[in-house]
Parts: sequence; structure tokens; C-alpha cells
Amino acid sequence: MTPMTQRQATRAEIDQMLEWAASEGWNPGLADAGTFWDADPEGYFVTEIDGQIIAAISVVCHDPGIAFLGLYICHPNWRGQGHGLALWTHALAHAGDRTVGLDGVPDQQDNYARSGFVLSGQTTRYAGHVAGGAPAVIATPAPEPLIAADARAIGYRRDRFARSWFTDTATRRTVQLASDRLGFATFRACREGIKIGPFYAETEEDARALLAACPADLGAGPCFIDVPDSAPALSDLVTGLGFEPVFHTARMWRGTAPKGTPPPFQAAATLELG
Repeated sequence: MTPMTQRQATRAEIDQMLEWAASEGWNPGLADAGTFWDADPEGYFVTEIDGQIIAAISVVCHDPGIAFLGLYICHPNWRGQGHGLALWTHALAHAGDRTVGLDGVPDQQDNYARSGFVLSGQTTRYAGHVAGGAPAVIATPAPEPLIAADARAIGYRRDRFARSWFTDTATRRTVQLASDRLGFATFRACREGIKIGPFYAETEEDARALLAACPADLGAGPCFIDVPDSAPALSDLVTGLGFEPVFHTARMWRGTAPKGTPPPFQAAATLELG
């Protein structure tokens, strides 16, 4: 029998996991790996056979009550042999007693339900173009208020992830409204175009200003934004700007789903980590 090992991934293997994600069409950000690792260095797992990684998954523990599952991939040559499910079971143990969330493609809902996950909503990815250069934002926001607002919006703390995510890199930038109302958005360059998220705005005027603040130096191409069905106002806004739906995921939870207080115009940070 071929020796098989299920183990935690190394930092370098996060890069490989994201290469696999890119090959599946998931379009990860160019600087995602470091922030994903910062969120929970112990939350990434691989299956290895004869020194070759054949499956990967993440179960990132954000706080004492919440974990999030993502990057669940089995190499095409090894699918249909039970390796993915075995790693899934192994990795979920990392969550302990936490509620676990995931964003899965709708045709996998039945499989996830067999592991105790319950549908709580749908997220739609929209693609389109925005005009950059709005003067109504500041370029270097203080991260702590954004971390607190992010927690209020989603209903749980994810300080390690958020602090790293809101720290600018050459390919990821967070902007904040220069007004009395809190509003912010993170833009990150991806293999294709730019993803926007998290997105947080209280009014349509603020949402338009944030969308128009897409940094020009992150590159050309379409912008993508992942809007939950709890934010119909943002869906209406982006479709009015010419964005089109290109992808849907099912938000599911195993355990008691968190209850946040999101603003009317809200979008997810990343489907891999919530």
C-alpha cells in the first residue's frame, strides 16, 4: 500500500494551494498567501503520498467560537478515491467545538449537508468596471476601527486576518471614506482583474465613492465583488453600474451561525476565509 500522510501544510505549501486554486478558476489574489497564513498558521492541511501533495484544505480558526473552511481541492489525478473526504475529516478536527462556515458551489450543498452544514444564504459574484480616482477617500486608514467594524458586520472577531488584510501591500490596498460615516473597501489585484472586499458602506453615495476609489496602479481588467443576498442594495447598485453576475456560492454553517449587523452595502472579504 502506498504510504499516505495527512499533516499541516507549511507556509510554502500555501503558495502551492493557491496555484491549485488558480488552476480551478478561483482567481486568488496575488498577495493572499501571506495574509491567509497570518490568520491561522496551523489551519492548513495536505494529504501527501510518496512525497507528492495530492489534496489540500484550510480550516482557519478566527476566534474561540468560529472557524472557516476553504481551499478544499484534490488533485484531478487522485479524485474519486476518498482522499479528499479523509482530509476533510482530519482538518475539521482543528476547529474543535467551533461553529464552522464555508462558501461552497451550490451543486456541492448536499455533500456538505451530510457533514452537518446548513444553508444560510447565497453570495453572488459580480464582474464589471469602475472609474477610479474618487477624491472622497483617504488612502491610509487606521486599521483598528476597520477591524472592529468588520467584526460587527459579520458577527465574530477575525482580528489576525483583518489586521493583515487591512495592511497594504504592493497589490492590495484598503481605502476609507473621509467623512463622518464609516465606510471602507479593500481592493486586491488577482490573477485576473481586481477583487473588492470587504466592502462596507452605509449609504449609496458612500458606496459609489468607494467603488470609484479603485486604485489605478493595481492594474486594468474587470473588478469582482462578492455580494451576499442580505445586501440587495449593493446588488442593485453594481448591476446598475453594468456589473453582471458570474458566479454563485452557498454560505453554510455547521453549528450556530453568527449574527452580524452589516451595513446596507456590504460584500465579503474572500470566499476562502469568509
